[in-house]
Amino acid sequence: MSECAQFERSFGQMFVVCRPLLRSGTGTDADSQSRPPPAWLTKTLTGTRELRGGGRATGLVLTLLARSIIHGIMKKVTFLCIGAGGRGTTYCSFALELPNRLQVVGVAEPREFFRQRLVQAHQIAPQFVFNDWREAARRPKMADAVIIATQDAMHTEPAIAFAKRGYHVLLEKPMAPTAKDCRHIIAAVKRHGVLFAVCHVMRYTTYTRKLKALVEAGTIGDVVNIQHLEPVGYWHQAHSFVRGNWRNTAESTFMLLAKSCHDIDWLRHIMGVPCQAVASFGGLKHFRKEEKPPAAGAALRCLDCAYEPHCVYSAKKIYLGRFDRGDKGWPVNVVAPVVTSENLDIALRHGPYGRCVYECDNDVVDHQIVNLQFAGNRTASFTMTAFNAAGHRQTRIFGTRGMFEGDGVIIRHTDFLTDTVTAINTETNPDGSLLSGHGGGDFGLMDSFVQAVATNDPTQILSGPDETLESHLMVFAAEQARLKNRVIELSQ
Repeated sequence: MSECAQFERSFGQMFVVCRPLLRSGTGTDADSQSRPPPAWLTKTLTGTRELRGGGRATGLVLTLLARSIIHGIMKKVTFLCIGAGGRGTTYCSFALELPNRLQVVGVAEPREFFRQRLVQAHQIAPQFVFNDWREAARRPKMADAVIIATQDAMHTEPAIAFAKRGYHVLLEKPMAPTAKDCRHIIAAVKRHGVLFAVCHVMRYTTYTRKLKALVEAGTIGDVVNIQHLEPVGYWHQAHSFVRGNWRNTAESTFMLLAKSCHDIDWLRHIMGVPCQAVASFGGLKHFRKEEKPPAAGAALRCLDCAYEPHCVYSAKKIYLGRFDRGDKGWPVNVVAPVVTSENLDIALRHGPYGRCVYECDNDVVDHQIVNLQFAGNRTASFTMTAFNAAGHRQTRIFGTRGMFEGDGVIIRHTDFLTDTVTAINTETNPDGSLLSGHGGGDFGLMDSFVQAVATNDPTQILSGPDETLESHLMVFAAEQARLKNRVIELSQ
């Protein structure tokens, strides 16, 4: 079939599917709103282009046409946001960028500034604005889905409550701070038959999707071993895990769950087989009173410290330095949501982010390694460390016919047969929007979850209940291995 004929045939298929929509002229035809698009059209949208035929031009036109049509015939999804901080706001921004696909209709947030910020951005009606998520849960169902982006220890109750109400659930990672609570959440979403996804955004990046496809295609033969590094960054550690919300195990959770459950989940995703045993070592080396430079004396805050100009972890350097360079985004806007020089000065003199890193109540580790034994005699090693400049994760995947080296953007493939090295660039040209974060993973997650809800298709979700629970149990086992100094075997 010629390219022209293929295009004509494919366009005809699309026209038949969309005829009710086109006839109505408004996109509100009941049949077109409720009927999920056919598989071939969904595949075209997501990039497989099975209608491409013989030429690139046809493929491009069909893909663009499919994108415009499919968004018209899919039901617009409505969201209730529980927790309007940084992550909740980021995920909800999908509705601002693609208002034909998602609408945020309600919010529950105890902090007035963050609550009103989301209300104004999404023009939420007053009757759907709540100080406490429990108020929203007591009301009749008001949205298709709920995004739960509260603090880690506050996930379990709302996740179960809204699943019981019939909401599809998008839950920020980690699921919960205990294995017991994770199991309770999974049991609830399964019992009530709702869609469920955890915000493991690393699975949804263009880089990961390409790498996963190459691994599954056998490009490097059988995977034998993976080495994976998470360079947290000296200033990020100081911000989030020494001064910030995730500094203390009792108040939040342990470091591997709070920060690196992404990575353990990612290793499980790439390896593609269950983990059988884990061992782990690590601790809190540096951010302790015993490590405080003598020249810092008894100072408890950076703005009062004579040693501050020489301190790597100076709050003045990390926050005011960024502000002076014109940066008012994260992490500066965490210190003072309304970013001004005066507000930052007040926050650093009186709030948690101005404290000396050697005088905080932190107890989470600043470095940790995890060794994992997977089914099929495969192994992986993971390193998390604070002591670097921060950046993309670094990964090496060793196979029987080749190896991959990746940095979150570039995949370098060494072929053992030809002794050649090929570089594959997966860069997505981020536009600076909120959803461009995590290498495009934030957008990929929202795109997949919204599409899953609109079409009632759980296969769109890459971080569903079963494998997410499995990877969380790997994290809990690794922490127990560290604390008990022994190998922990996982039940299959």
